[in-house]
Amino acid sequence: MNVHRLQAGGISVALDLSVGHLADLAIDAGGRSIRPLHRAPWIDRPDLPEGLPAGVARLSGDFLCAPFSRSDVEAAPLHGWPANSAWDLVFDEAIPGGRRAGFRLQHKVMGATVDKTLILRDGHPFLYQEHSFTGGSGAISVAHHPMTEMQAGGRLAFSPKRLATTPPDATEPDPARGSHLLAYPARSTDLARFPDASGGEVDLADYSASRRHEDFVTLVEADHGGMGWTAVARKAEGDVVLVLKNPDELPVTMLWISNGGRYYAPWNGRAGALGIEDGRTAIGHAASLGDNWLRREGVETAFALGGHVAFRQVVGALPLEGGQPPVSITPGAGTLRLAFADGSTRDTAFDDQFLRIAKRT
Repeated sequence: MNVHRLQAGGISVALDLSVGHLADLAIDAGGRSIRPLHRAPWIDRPDLPEGLPAGVARLSGDFLCAPFSRSDVEAAPLHGWPANSAWDLVFDEAIPGGRRAGFRLQHKVMGATVDKTLILRDGHPFLYQEHSFTGGSGAISVAHHPMTEMQAGGRLAFSPKRLATTPPDATEPDPARGSHLLAYPARSTDLARFPDASGGEVDLADYSASRRHEDFVTLVEADHGGMGWTAVARKAEGDVVLVLKNPDELPVTMLWISNGGRYYAPWNGRAGALGIEDGRTAIGHAASLGDNWLRREGVETAFALGGHVAFRQVVGALPLEGGQPPVSITPGAGTLRLAFADGSTRDTAFDDQFLRIAKRT
C-alpha cells in the first residue's frame, strides 16, 4: 500500500495515496492510543466482487467526496475521482509547533485542480484538513466522509440542527439484500423522535450495537452562528470522537449508518461504520446543481468553480468514560471546551482560528 505518514507530538496520520483515504489516525491520550476512524475489514482481500469502485475496495478513515454520491454530470466513480484515484505528495514540512503536508489529485474535477492539506499540531488531539479547487468550470458538490465504529454502541450529540430528513428511497429496500430502520421519505425537527419503518419513532442520537440496519439521514444545520460539530461517545472504546466544521462552508451533516444492514459482499452483514459526512451537497451531482429540496430550504448544495474555493474540517478524539457525549462544544483562545449534562467541563488544545468561523453581529 502506498501510504504517506505525518506525525507531530502525540498524534499521527497516514494517507492512502492510491485513493486519498485516511488509512489511520492515532492519538496518544490518557496513557493509550486512540484510533477513532473505521477501516473496512475487506481491504487487500483477494476475493472482492468484480467492479467495485476503488474507493469501496479501499474504504477507510475519511476522504473527500467531489461530487458526493452519484457522478452524473462528469463521468467518475461513486463519490468522484478524489475518493477513487491517486494523489501525489506535493510537500511535507515542519511548521511552528507541528507539521503539515500537501497533496494533489492526479485527476482534474470539472477541470479544476484539487489539493489536500493535512495539519497536525503538537499536543492537539485533532487532524486539521483543508481541500481546495483551483480553476475549472461549473459547480461541484462536496462532502467529507469520516467514519467511526462502535463495538458496544454509543451516543451521539450535535450542534443545533433545524431538521432531519431521509431521501425518497431506502438505501437497501430489498429485504433479501439488506434491512433498514428509518422511514423513507421522512422528516422531523426533533432528532430524538424520527419516524421509523414500523410506524414508531427512534432517537437518531442512539447508536445500538445489536440493531442491524443500513440507513441514511441528512441533518440541516440551524442558524446558530457558531461552529458545527458532531460528538460520538463510544462506550466500549471509552472515548469521544469529534467532527468539527464551519456551517457556512458545509451546511449539512449526513449520517450513513451501515451497521450490519447489508447482506451481500463485501459487507456480508458485518457490523460496520457510522459515517459523519459534513457536506455542501444533495444526493448526486446533478441533483446538487438543480432545484433540490435543500435549495428550497435556503441551503447551498454546491460550490461555484472558476477561481479558488477552499473548505476545512477537523476530526479528533479524547478519552471519555461513561458513554455520554457533551451537550455543547465551544472554541476559545487556543482551546476547545466540552460541557456535559452534569455541569462538568473539559478543555483541550485546539486551533480556534482554523475553521474561520465569522463572528456575526
